[in-house]
Amino acid sequence: MNITKNNVDALNAIVTIELAKEDYQGNVDKVLANYKKTASVPGFRKGAMPMSLIVKQYGKAVLLEEVNKILQDKLNNYLVEEKLDILGNPLPVLNEDFDWDADVLKFDFELGLTPEFAVNLEDVSNIVKYQIVADQAMLDEQVEYIQKQYGKLVSQAAVEENSELLVTVVDEEAGINNETKFAVADIRTKTNQKKFLNKKVGDTLSVSTKGLFEDEQRNLQFTGTQELVELDVVVTIKEINETQKAELNQELFDKLFGEGIVTSVEQLQEKIKEDAEKQFKGQGDQKFLSDVYENLVDSISFDLPATFLKKWLQTAGETTLTPEQAEEEYNKSEKGLRFQLIEGKLMSQYDLQLNFEEIKEHTVKLIKDQLAQFGQADADDKTVEDIVARVMSNQEEVKRISEQVMSEKVLALFNDKVKAEAKEVSYQDFVKEMYGA
Repeated sequence: MNITKNNVDALNAIVTIELAKEDYQGNVDKVLANYKKTASVPGFRKGAMPMSLIVKQYGKAVLLEEVNKILQDKLNNYLVEEKLDILGNPLPVLNEDFDWDADVLKFDFELGLTPEFAVNLEDVSNIVKYQIVADQAMLDEQVEYIQKQYGKLVSQAAVEENSELLVTVVDEEAGINNETKFAVADIRTKTNQKKFLNKKVGDTLSVSTKGLFEDEQRNLQFTGTQELVELDVVVTIKEINETQKAELNQELFDKLFGEGIVTSVEQLQEKIKEDAEKQFKGQGDQKFLSDVYENLVDSISFDLPATFLKKWLQTAGETTLTPEQAEEEYNKSEKGLRFQLIEGKLMSQYDLQLNFEEIKEHTVKLIKDQLAQFGQADADDKTVEDIVARVMSNQEEVKRISEQVMSEKVLALFNDKVKAEAKEVSYQDFVKEMYGA
């Protein structure tokens, strides 16, 4: 057996594997001998069918299968031994005139090679690192939300601007008969809000469903349909309530955080601010990571073996693609591939590695944090270890946690190497920066 590689160019190569009969004939003979022992053919006792007939009936199929096994094994080993970084999988070069009776069988495989490039994080520029703060407006809003959440419903005699309604929505022709709840303040326009004001339990009114609420999901809940419909429906009021806000007192503070932990509105706001900014930090870090990667993808130039990859895409999935479909798929996935290559280069260039203990330690922290959220901050070590063992027996979970740990390593690397402008913003301003909203 002989394996050689011919570099077509910097991104493409042909690997040639030559097999002599002694490389595969022993395997073929062994399989055919087993066929002879077990073959059950009319006219012959089991195991008595002549070998010449076995070879005639099964020989070519067995030859193809055994040669293919050897090719896959030798090619994979060769790629590992030669430390060849390839994209996609090797593609066999088809030869319609292939002679299976030749003394030496010669097979060619196309390779798409990974491009060579370097990543210099110190060259990354125009990156903003956001520190998201919970401003006073957000704190006031959250305090009010808590008061409403822990408040109580009080019945009202007539609909007011602060009312929450239980109604039935009916359109017999459209087959709509839905019971739903909503707040008057959630209705999109003042004109539609006024239609409800001063109405009492049992009153009916006609309302257009077109854009009644700002939120699309809320419009669907109003009609109880799967798709948005524009109809004039009859609304009957069944209940009129208002939420009486909970008092900001020690009883509420203890209910929220445990006895004596928070004793004033100021401390409540501090607690809200601390918890909110802890969550905001993760969002800010994620944008920082994303922005640096985007910068790297846009600024690092390297060629890809595009022709090879398009050909590989034709047969890589569950269904075969046409050349046109493969071209379209390549165009859609090219940026993602560049991202993956840059990510892989970062890991090798800066020696970012994972080990079992790091993954386990991160899992322990996740479990303890989750238990604390459910009021089990003092869970014993055995309970935690048992949960961790179950989590780490799930390959998908281990993969997900491994990605989190690696993301933290990359974040630490970027924080160390990338020059970024620090910018303090409110959450509302951060959302505008993210989505331009």
